[in-house]
Amino acid sequence: MKSIACESKLAPVPARTKQAGEARPGWEWVERTVWTDRMLEALEKGVKGGVWFSLIDKVHRPKVLLQAWQQVRGKGRAVGSDHQSLKQFEEQLEINLIKIEEEVRTGSYRPRPIRRVYIDKPGSKGKRPLGIPAVRDKVVQTALKMVIEPIFEHEFMETSFGFRPGRGCKDALRSVERLLKAGYKWVVDADLKSYFETIGHERLMAELRQRIADSRVLDLIEGFLKQQILEDLKLWTPETGSPQGAVISPLLSNIYLHEVDKAMKMAGYEMVRYADDFVILCQSQSEAEAALARVNELVQERGLSLHADKTSLVNTQQAGASFEFLGYHFEKGTRWPRKKSLKKFKDTIRRKTPRSNGRSLAEIIEDINKTSEGWFEYFKHSHWKTFKPLDGWIRRRLRSILRRYSKGKGISRGRDNVRWPNKYFQALGYFSLYDAHRALLQSSRG
Repeated sequence: MKSIACESKLAPVPARTKQAGEARPGWEWVERTVWTDRMLEALEKGVKGGVWFSLIDKVHRPKVLLQAWQQVRGKGRAVGSDHQSLKQFEEQLEINLIKIEEEVRTGSYRPRPIRRVYIDKPGSKGKRPLGIPAVRDKVVQTALKMVIEPIFEHEFMETSFGFRPGRGCKDALRSVERLLKAGYKWVVDADLKSYFETIGHERLMAELRQRIADSRVLDLIEGFLKQQILEDLKLWTPETGSPQGAVISPLLSNIYLHEVDKAMKMAGYEMVRYADDFVILCQSQSEAEAALARVNELVQERGLSLHADKTSLVNTQQAGASFEFLGYHFEKGTRWPRKKSLKKFKDTIRRKTPRSNGRSLAEIIEDINKTSEGWFEYFKHSHWKTFKPLDGWIRRRLRSILRRYSKGKGISRGRDNVRWPNKYFQALGYFSLYDAHRALLQSSRG
């Protein structure tokens, strides 16, 4: 399953509560109501046996739960199976947090069923399952993540980029570019089949027990893994998987693949992984074949499988050879947006530019600029030929709107380019992808 997180605009991360004094270098992102300098020092030096005890008190600490709520409050508004909204939860915030604290502290906390919905896969007719937890479960999972994430983040490999503090898609893409320029011309383009749905519970819990010995924390995590799914008014209990949409799932997914990352690195392979999407860059065909065999063996050991139709070996020096990674299409020593990324962008612009609407052209341009600017920020390193055709396509849709305003029929054609030249849209503040890219190139050369 290819990750699409990078192609979506992420919500800003809420400010963390900090103690007095500067945060330890490299740990600025941790929740300071949990991770004191003393705990971070112990993490860096290594605790006895490498195992952490007595963590549950930090999960149900009132300050931690309040900070967890602040993070949940700023994110998705879809309601869970209990139909409680963020607003309703907040109306009785103190009562709700006190109840959560008591239930987690006494071990009586039970997750509510996850509401399952299906969302469109960008550029595809397929659907992606998404789990929507109840607000209270989001709060507890966020608090849980605050407590245990640094323990595992301290050990994660440099080759892993997805859902990690201070790392992201652009870092992964830079790593791929660096390796390609360094002579790694063979690429193992791999895809894990239904990764989040096939994570093995027993194997994952075994990985967690290697670093966590607090049984109540482990029970809490296992409870979230086995919480019921509400789908089409039917309840069922999953035997594998960690629901996409659950706060804790990205961290658990990285923990589950950590041993794969480590084994590939120890074997000398250059793997770049973002969640369940990864490529392995090699210097020869034989190395690529061996890397594919090794990673296939490793994922099978964990009850996972590579998608046969979406996994291949690519010789990037061969004419027409290409691979895709994190929304980009790599070919001929350069890259540009993959077809699905272009389709997703165009579909968004289409929704914002119907020929019949009651908005002024300035309002429409302001709206599409928000999409274009965000899209350009991610795909600005594409080949220069990417941008001019897109500008032309967008302006054509704008001219079609103006044609309709003028009682004309059909899409823009004929002398519309003369009637409404590019400068007309520029005067209204139109964000030109081509001009932005040209300015970027001039800045880099300067």
